[in-house]
Amino acid sequence: MAGDSNATRTRLLGAAFHEFAEHGLAGARVDRIAAAAGANKRLIYVYFGNKEQLFDRVIEHCVAEGTEAVPFDVDDLPRYAGALFDHLVARPDLMRLLTWKQLERPGEVHPDTAASWQGKLDVLSAAQRRGHVEPALDPADILNLTLALAQAWFTAAGDMARISSPSAAAPSEGRSRQRAAVVETVRRMTTPQDR
Repeated sequence: MAGDSNATRTRLLGAAFHEFAEHGLAGARVDRIAAAAGANKRLIYVYFGNKEQLFDRVIEHCVAEGTEAVPFDVDDLPRYAGALFDHLVARPDLMRLLTWKQLERPGEVHPDTAASWQGKLDVLSAAQRRGHVEPALDPADILNLTLALAQAWFTAAGDMARISSPSAAAPSEGRSRQRAAVVETVRRMTTPQDR
């Protein structure tokens, strides 16, 4: 029985991810989530609470999956930024979901997510004290800028992405160039000035 409920929860989370990525929180429908998961709608409320709580749980799940897929590497922040970029290239629906989160649930942070960010800030601060990361910037600024740079080409207006990648170039060449720009910018930002 426990295996069935875990499998149902997993199916509901997967269906909710796709529904929220496509329609956002306001446009998502619990009926469609349940139907896509092959589950009774009532189970959404039993397992997750209301639609907002389900949305928050999906975001929390995505952050945990992203942390596992792209481990934070304070010793090579440019590589970390490149890996985040690659993760988003492989998951365009994730960027859509995160954009919906910023629009519809700004400021909502799960305690596990907050603890994860604080752990990254602590590690960054320690790396700065060791002289491994540029100390002039606040650790929160470094982390936020690194994340923003990795996401920049996904949040830029579509026209900007097309203008920056001439139509003669293959899309993969454009992505390679964008990735290189992200990695190099993070390298310049985080390398101590005395090196």
